[in-house]
Amino acid sequence: MLDDLRIRRYRDTDARATRSIFERAVRVTAAAHYTAEQLAAWVPDDPAGAVLDDWAARRAAVTTWVAELDDAVVGFTDLDVEIGYLDMLFVDPDAGRHGVGSALIRQVLDEARAVGLREVTVQASRTAQPVLERHGFVVVREQRVERRGVLIENAVMRIPLDASTG
Repeated sequence: MLDDLRIRRYRDTDARATRSIFERAVRVTAAAHYTAEQLAAWVPDDPAGAVLDDWAARRAAVTTWVAELDDAVVGFTDLDVEIGYLDMLFVDPDAGRHGVGSALIRQVLDEARAVGLREVTVQASRTAQPVLERHGFVVVREQRVERRGVLIENAVMRIPLDASTG
C-alpha cells in the first residue's frame, strides 16, 4: 500500500476531502477511546457544511499536507512552523493501520527540522498517542479539554528535534 502513497502540500480543493476524513476518523476510529457524547462534542453534525469555509481557512493558515493513494486523499496533517505545533493528524478509517499516519508524521518532523525547530508539540487524542510515541513523542501531561460543554481527555506530547531523532 505505501508504495503508492504520496504526500503533498494541501490545496484549496482538498478542503472537503480533509474535512470528511476528520469527521470519519473521529466518529469511527476514535470511537474506541471516547464516548458517543464526547465524539458528538468533538465533531457535531453539520449537514449544511457551514464549517467548510472556516475549515479551509484553518488549513491554509498553517503548513498542511495530504496523503494520497490512487489519487484519493486518505489522510492529512499540519504544522504551525512559527511555534512547532502539530494540530491535526487524521487518517481515513479505511486506510488506517497501513502506515499513512507514520508517513505524515515523518513529513511533519522533516519539515520541522528543515525550518530549524527545536521541538514539536501536539495535543494528542488517545487514538493518536500510540503512533506518536512510536515516532519519539513523549507525554508531557494528561489533560481534559472542553468542547461544547463536554470534557475530552488528551495528552500534551512533545518531541525534541536533533539530527538523531525521527
